[in-house]
Amino acid sequence: MLYGLGVTIGAGIYVLIGETAAQAGIYAPMAFGVSAMVMAFSAATFSEFVGRLPLSAGESAYVQFGFGSRMMALIVGCIVMLAGIVSSATISLGSAGYLAALLTPVLEVDRAWLVLLILLFVTLIACIGILESVAFAAVFTVIEIGGLIAIIAGGFLTQPDLISQLPSVVPDTLDGEVWATVLSASLLAFFAFIGFEDMVNVAEEVRDPERTMPRAIFITLVLATSLYFLVAAIAVLSVPLDELAASTAPLGLVFGAVTDLPPAVVSAIAIIATFNGIVIQVIMASRVLYGMGDQGTIPGRVGRLLAYVSERTGTPIVATAFVAVIIAVLALNFDISGLATLTSQLILAVFVLVNLALVRVKWRERKGSIEPVGTHIFQVPIMVPVLGAVLSLCLLVFGH
Repeated sequence: MLYGLGVTIGAGIYVLIGETAAQAGIYAPMAFGVSAMVMAFSAATFSEFVGRLPLSAGESAYVQFGFGSRMMALIVGCIVMLAGIVSSATISLGSAGYLAALLTPVLEVDRAWLVLLILLFVTLIACIGILESVAFAAVFTVIEIGGLIAIIAGGFLTQPDLISQLPSVVPDTLDGEVWATVLSASLLAFFAFIGFEDMVNVAEEVRDPERTMPRAIFITLVLATSLYFLVAAIAVLSVPLDELAASTAPLGLVFGAVTDLPPAVVSAIAIIATFNGIVIQVIMASRVLYGMGDQGTIPGRVGRLLAYVSERTGTPIVATAFVAVIIAVLALNFDISGLATLTSQLILAVFVLVNLALVRVKWRERKGSIEPVGTHIFQVPIMVPVLGAVLSLCLLVFGH
């Protein structure tokens, strides 16, 4: 759960609240709500698949199991890895923005150098071992959640009338133009929920994944949705929208508006949150690469090299280093909004395929062509992956 919350929250609200408000205005909280609804169906699909196949490179394994195609599995694995890499580049830019805001009063540092230093630090963390990396993530996750709770508490305590204003962040009209802006922002806000699908890629390193993973996935989704909606509502109701949209450290601006503490406090927490998000995304992308090499999806010498695990740390250090280099190239050459939108599109494409894979598995079970799975794992009706595929496709096609 802490792993999932770490990558979800670290990758999301701290970085993208300003960009989301720029697109959806006062309805930014609703954009997060729409994204959560799309996520819920796919979360259920992943929860069933992780019980059936508790493997690294989970999405790739799920698609291969569902469609029986190694080529489709390779494509999905590459998309997932690319999404993790692009996501890390996005968060690196957000992290550098907060770090620059914190350092500017005393030191002027080029943002590109900050990105490289951040990536070097988190890559070293990701290489030292899964227990150490997740312990690091767990501590940082508690801190970053504390920052969001401080904003929520500060907003409602210093401006009690915000509670009565909450209904205004939900559109009270069926006007197509209003909902078009919400849907457009939902594709960006969707990035903030990316995380639970990363969780399945460490299933091999989890005790009793059939029982543990579904609970962690749903708890992560419920907590993240609650925090996002409330923080986004306080942000758009307490800070002028043009200032929020233009800020490189948007939650620092909100924090300063709703508490008596300096914005540098939440900027420091945001740096921790974004560091955390990058660490977990690097772990995920490197495990996908390792899994595809180890399972033979990536053949030959390249696959064997990527599947190399250090005897000392127990981590795939070659795959981790490869991922870090690509992240650096992307972060130094693209803008944050474009990277976040691309990440969302890649993950939505994967969700469509994984949901369809589960539909096919369940259909084959009904026809008797494969043995039904036991009742010891979490299972959903066939309409759940059907709706998961349809909603993901709709957001992918219409959310831009």
